Amino acid sequence: MELTLNRADYVQVGVTSQKTMKLLPASRNRATQKVVLGDHDGVVTCFGMKKGEAVAVFKTLPGQKIARLELGGTLHMPQEKIFIATGSEIRGFTKRGKQFLSFETNLTESIKAMHVSGSDLFLSASYIYNHYCDCKDQHYYLSGDKINDVICLPVERVPHITPVLACQDRVLRVLQGSDVIYEIEVPGPPTVLALHNGNGGDSGEDLLFGTSDGKLGLIQITASKPIHKWEIQNEKKRGGILCVDNFDIVGDGVKDLIVGRDDGMVEVYSFDHANEPVLRFDQTLSESVTSIQGGCVGKDGYDEIVASTYSGWVTGLTTEPIHKESGPGEELKINQEMQSKISSLRSELEHIQYKVLQEREKYQQSSQSSKAKSAVPSFSVNDKFTLNKDDASYSLVLEVQTSIDTVLIQSDVPIDLLDVDKNSAVVSFSSCDSESNDNFLLATYRCQTNTTRLELKIRSIEGQYGTLQAYVTPRIQPKTCQVRQYLIKPLSLHQRIHFIDHDRPMNTLTLAGQFSFAEIHSWVVFCLPEVPEKPPAGECVTFYFQNTFLDTQLESTYRKGEGVFKSDNISTISILKDVLSKEATKKKINLNISYEINEVSVKHTLKLIHPKLEYQLLLAKKVQLIDALKELQIHEGNTNFLIPEYRSILEEADHLQEEYKKQPAHLERLYGMITDLFIDKFKFKGTNVKTKVPLLLEILDSYDQNALIAFFDAT
Repeated sequence: MELTLNRADYVQVGVTSQKTMKLLPASRNRATQKVVLGDHDGVVTCFGMKKGEAVAVFKTLPGQKIARLELGGTLHMPQEKIFIATGSEIRGFTKRGKQFLSFETNLTESIKAMHVSGSDLFLSASYIYNHYCDCKDQHYYLSGDKINDVICLPVERVPHITPVLACQDRVLRVLQGSDVIYEIEVPGPPTVLALHNGNGGDSGEDLLFGTSDGKLGLIQITASKPIHKWEIQNEKKRGGILCVDNFDIVGDGVKDLIVGRDDGMVEVYSFDHANEPVLRFDQTLSESVTSIQGGCVGKDGYDEIVASTYSGWVTGLTTEPIHKESGPGEELKINQEMQSKISSLRSELEHIQYKVLQEREKYQQSSQSSKAKSAVPSFSVNDKFTLNKDDASYSLVLEVQTSIDTVLIQSDVPIDLLDVDKNSAVVSFSSCDSESNDNFLLATYRCQTNTTRLELKIRSIEGQYGTLQAYVTPRIQPKTCQVRQYLIKPLSLHQRIHFIDHDRPMNTLTLAGQFSFAEIHSWVVFCLPEVPEKPPAGECVTFYFQNTFLDTQLESTYRKGEGVFKSDNISTISILKDVLSKEATKKKINLNISYEINEVSVKHTLKLIHPKLEYQLLLAKKVQLIDALKELQIHEGNTNFLIPEYRSILEEADHLQEEYKKQPAHLERLYGMITDLFIDKFKFKGTNVKTKVPLLLEILDSYDQNALIAFFDAT
């Protein structure tokens, strides 16, 4: 059965956060529902649709930014009480807009996530989780990494109160009281949690999770251990998941899974006979989808998916057909409805134009008066800078509440800008003088009209660290700009993992000195991505990492006065030694540095590089042949005379050129890694071999793995 949904935009409020829109329960089956949402202006808006127009039920006064909005109420009764999290306060409203609760929590940080279940309230700030019952403190937990979402298994179906925390270190933590009963590793940093089917599925223990790298999964949270049911990999390279809901939009009696992503993609998954999800529908909205719900808003009897977006639009994807079958009388009625709609839109437009003129005059007067303060308009920017495991690149996403005019990218470290298919902006590069002003990259992206979201991809070089800056200028008057900064870390291509292969040949770096646990933790944060800013609880900590480009691994264990770092890549140890000693020198701390080098690790690393290098050399060779083969083809009129290998190159020419274009400087990057490995191997022996680098490059140009290993051994 084909699913066809038609888009309808309802209202626009202020900028919205993740999970801040809900549909109030319907009074009867398939009757229209009211929509309630909170925005960054602190306003809670509740509206319903009447004759195609949005009619406000209530609207609160502005206040602090609303971070979460949930529905609650007595268990087994309709959940129609509205709860909002704003700062460190929880407020409750009835469905008519009357405030009945104002609860100031004892959290020192702003609330980031919330779950309401009867008289139980589950809250989390960045690192702190709290459970309240009837506004009385019950349980508390300090997480080792940032908490992105919190949920509780349905208390009416599961014997114990079982909260689950989605943490940034790719772990779901299952709690009982104030203690973790077990941890579940998931394939990416989890950003959202939801009960399967809205009630935890058949067992009440089924939990859905979505990750920031776009993966989706279902886990059964039993009392003793997790049972993984299914996982959907993000093969189409779509955005991270911000919201999920369960609703039967297909109309087959089984609830479908509705997903909203941060690249604007809305997806509907149905379940097959084996209860595996199958993609049935997808549609792109122009900006990130912060909340999503299935229900009925536009017209009685027509189901729809309602989504709220970053800039505050509430949009419906409805089953109501655009073109209705109608008789002569019905056609006249539709025409009259259309005419009245057009005239009301015209009067609304005139009113808005008049208000714009008034505000412009007011601005001119205030800016020209002698007591004028700076009247630069403010605008909200939503940004995300994340490492992609699949292609060892960083993704920079910039989203603005209004249209973007230009984005200027400046970097004081060498980085490559990679092509992004979704990106329609025109890029131009400016020449840089890296010696005199530390500029390695200056690029300007000119965006098309109505572009509110821009996605860029960059690839950094390990060992070279500094700052990437984005200057964002929207299409508003007077011209204004915001600067966002992103750190390129010394070991920028390393990603946190849960365990490593201890059988690999490891090199060891040991530091000892008069430094505190907090000091060495701050150095590790400076060197490596995905490390929590706050020092973890306890006296000693161990983190595992994997290089996303080479698959080499790193183990870092440290405590007060001592740090031990082990890696199968000598270059990783060399970078850590240089950076950590530099950071200690800044603090005037004397370090006692010792290291153990495993000669076997060099051959091991070269073998890891081998398949990548061989592939890139072959790709470069094929791309070089394309033009010559095309000329031969034109000259001869066909390709029958060519050997099969050359024929396949011509057939795949477009694909090969596209892949080569997507990976600029890939070969040079691999050459650089081998050169660094060569220099670092002998640096630890106290020998400078930089004069032998030209000879190494000659061997690489006529690459043979055995010859390269022999050169490393013979030198």
